[in-house]
Amino acid sequence: MSKLERITITMPAEMAARLRAAVERGEYATTSEVVREALRDWGSEQDRIEAENAAMRELLDKARQGERFTSDEVFERALKRVDEIAAREASGSAS
Repeated sequence: MSKLERITITMPAEMAARLRAAVERGEYATTSEVVREALRDWGSEQDRIEAENAAMRELLDKARQGERFTSDEVFERALKRVDEIAAREASGSAS
């Protein structure tokens, strides 16, 4: 693991209570573990969003350069994307 850095955060009381409850239930050893996992999940989601945005920018650039797609190609790509999202959600992974 990389070097740890201590930071202090302020959050609503309800959120802090949820962190402590997760620890009390034995789901995590410390509230820091809860926060680290949440930040890892957030980071993964940000990476996924950036990859999707990059793919969209690439498609837009191609379209601006004159590359065109038939309606069948667009529909096929859309269905493929929906299937990918459904498979990811079915596996319980948000990233």
